[in-house]
Amino acid sequence: MKKGFFLLLTIGILGFSAPQIKSLCEGFVPDNDLWISADLKSPQGITEADFNDVISKVEKYYSSIISDRGGSLMVRRLWNDGTVNASAQQIFTFWIVNMYGGLARHKTITKDGFSLVMCHELGHHIGGSPKIGSMWASNEGQSDYFANLKCLRRVWWNDNNISIIENMENVDPVAEQKCANAFENDNEAAICIRGAMAGRSVANLFQELREESTQAQFNTPDQTQASETNDKHPGTQCRLDTYFQGSLCEADHLTDVNRNDPRVGTCNRSTGHTEGIRPLCWYKP
Repeated sequence: MKKGFFLLLTIGILGFSAPQIKSLCEGFVPDNDLWISADLKSPQGITEADFNDVISKVEKYYSSIISDRGGSLMVRRLWNDGTVNASAQQIFTFWIVNMYGGLARHKTITKDGFSLVMCHELGHHIGGSPKIGSMWASNEGQSDYFANLKCLRRVWWNDNNISIIENMENVDPVAEQKCANAFENDNEAAICIRGAMAGRSVANLFQELREESTQAQFNTPDQTQASETNDKHPGTQCRLDTYFQGSLCEADHLTDVNRNDPRVGTCNRSTGHTEGIRPLCWYKP
């Protein structure tokens, strides 16, 4: 009986449209009315094959990890949905990630950028402290930080990252130099660069959606200081800073973060780190 109930629940969840499921965390970007149809004659962004490849790769790595924590990962592959967003929910034991084709088709989104989005949404489930009040979900800034600090590193670890960077267009020289300074290992430095440039991809998305005239840069960090930790979406430059710092942190990518202690598995001012730390534009230590 119990097994049948959860089977019916699963079928019901998979059959619901986005408005019928109440999100328990904010979407990857604030609510917007942009819709990018799957029927475009000249699509931009990434292909459906890349969309599925990214999801399968992250899902394969993290399904067992989430199972070990008592959840069942459910990724909804909504390629035909033109919504420009992504989101996460938890319903009973189902830990859900909604990935929309509209976001994947946006002209700013690269395959690595889409990987970052997937990792961000997973971060709401397992990204650790700080969380949104007493909720299950890691807040927006922490999910951003987790995406580059842990998830992308784990998923990309066995890729030919050096070759990927060599064939990547428009690698930012500031990101390249800082990553080289942060990591002696060439593979780790290459992953750092990939993560930084994935952050640039989604920061360009934020800039367009917010109709901002200034592009966020790696050498122009947000100088504001939050009076208390901000659980909502930080500004565009602040989010890019967070991705970059997550990429630069020297903490072992296989050391898990902690749901209660933000210092575990991360880089912190209290431990003498000056790079790889959460930006003060959203985080109050």
